[in-house]
Amino acid sequence: MRSCLLPGRVPAAAPAREEEERRQEFPAFSKVQKSMATELKRPSTPAHDCLTADRLLAPSMPALIAGACREHAAKPAFSIVLPNGWTRTLTFAEIDALSDDFAFFLRERLRLEAGDVVAVMGPNCLAYPIAAYGIMKAGCVFTGLNPLYTGEEARFQLADSQAKALVVVDLFADRLEAALDGTGVRHLIRFSIAEFFPLWQRLLITWKLRREGRLKPFPRPAIPFSRALSEGRRVRGGRRSEIFWHERSLDDPQIFQYTGGTTGRPKGAEITAFNLLANITQQEIMSGETLRARASDQETTLLVLPLYHAYALAIGAMHAMRAGTHIVLVPNPRPLSNLKPAFDRFPITMLPGVNALFQGLLEEDWFVAHPPRHLKLCVSGAAPLSPAVRARWKEVTGCEIHEGYGLTEGTCIVTASPLDETMKPGTVGRPLPGTEIRIVDDEGRDCPPGVPGEIWIRGPQVMRGYRNRPEETAAVLADGWLKTGDVGFLDEDGFLVIADRKKDMIIVSGFNVYPAEVEAVLAEHPGVAEAAVVGAPDEKAGEVPWAFVVRRDPALDEAALKAHVAARLTAYKRPKRYVFVDELPKSPVGKVLRRHLREEARRLAGAK
Repeated sequence: MRSCLLPGRVPAAAPAREEEERRQEFPAFSKVQKSMATELKRPSTPAHDCLTADRLLAPSMPALIAGACREHAAKPAFSIVLPNGWTRTLTFAEIDALSDDFAFFLRERLRLEAGDVVAVMGPNCLAYPIAAYGIMKAGCVFTGLNPLYTGEEARFQLADSQAKALVVVDLFADRLEAALDGTGVRHLIRFSIAEFFPLWQRLLITWKLRREGRLKPFPRPAIPFSRALSEGRRVRGGRRSEIFWHERSLDDPQIFQYTGGTTGRPKGAEITAFNLLANITQQEIMSGETLRARASDQETTLLVLPLYHAYALAIGAMHAMRAGTHIVLVPNPRPLSNLKPAFDRFPITMLPGVNALFQGLLEEDWFVAHPPRHLKLCVSGAAPLSPAVRARWKEVTGCEIHEGYGLTEGTCIVTASPLDETMKPGTVGRPLPGTEIRIVDDEGRDCPPGVPGEIWIRGPQVMRGYRNRPEETAAVLADGWLKTGDVGFLDEDGFLVIADRKKDMIIVSGFNVYPAEVEAVLAEHPGVAEAAVVGAPDEKAGEVPWAFVVRRDPALDEAALKAHVAARLTAYKRPKRYVFVDELPKSPVGKVLRRHLREEARRLAGAK
């Protein structure tokens, strides 16, 4: 039995004999990789007829989490780095025990049942993975809320997901009244970014936040996270969370992953346990051998992307954790100088990110002057990677950025670039094992190589459907194929090139204009820091491109941009108006919120 913990403390690593017993219960997952790599076929109906549990990396998500934690017990699992340089680290054994404690708290103290939904809303900090893993170990369904949501936006997701409990950071207390009103949330658990720090540091952090006016009273009674863990530990005794795992099947939802809400109301993608396990297994097959060949004693990933997002959750909290990677969390990456202590204190070897992150770091003097020495692998997704950013990053860090493609409805990852010399810059790689891709024209016919069309995917990672939205599910899922709404093409070697979002395409007098193409041309101008192109209404052409531009050179004007674009694009693709802005509206993972720009363009067009 593990010793009891005081609030804010964590258990020591398990004794060697106990660890050996656990390893026997969860044999090394690598034994199934060879058969999985050769036998993973195109899914039929149901999606996993061709897959059995012995071909996945684990029989369930809780088993994968527990198995990884017990295999790498003594290694550091998660660290948090605050802007002032304070850090705190938990080992895999500690994460395992604490998430078990939380699972027992949910089931035996709150009396939640298997399949109940538990929401988490907060920044990247040590409490987040413990809560997420504990929710899964309890047989409950996890849903992560965007930490930038207003109370009204949070209320929609809580109500739509039918969440019974909310785990929320204390900094968001002022949003809770609006967030909880009219929802089915019965239980509130609050945590702090200072969770697990020594008492004196917790007190100082709390004092500073209160002095800044960032800590408000909770509108309802909330159980402190440390107390939830203590109560869960007490009722758990010497038991493990395995007693809950049999209550859920691979076909049951594991996560309700809500779309980013860049267009209208977010939709909850029902990601099953099978979807998650299959996607993690696919990543292992495609990149595992290369990563193991490059591996040092332990890789260290800096996770800047928010954990509520599929990209961070699947790559950071799931796949990297399964590989025994040390994950370094930063609660708030803005300003980017907040990342400097992480690079200073840890040998960062992997950095998943988006174009905005890589570009932003290249504009930081401290980063360019002292680039990370240990960096081996950088991965970009969620938004197009600028060729200029790719080239400059390689020049400064010596590390290549590998692009991939994924979407919420595909669990996370659909294609990935090879981690060797066969990668093709400008593409997002090849489909993961077991994943099919079709490029389809407006008539439903397959496009030949090099010809753009809508990207359709089929594979074991494709979601079950949208929660509570049968009509919208039917609109995007047909015969196992997911109609992504993205436009792209396959080259002669089977590499995927993304052109744009279908719904973002601008139709000018019947001609298709892809914003990404125009944005790439604008990005080539040395005076442009960032640019986004959207369609604006036009009486003659129906709609025309407008460019929203963030200047790097304050002297940059519309005439200079018009001359630059005229030499590179045909007339109908050229922006008809340039709007200079201080910054582009973005989601927490760096996607440009085009809906906001379209609304602004319509407003300005009407004003004219």
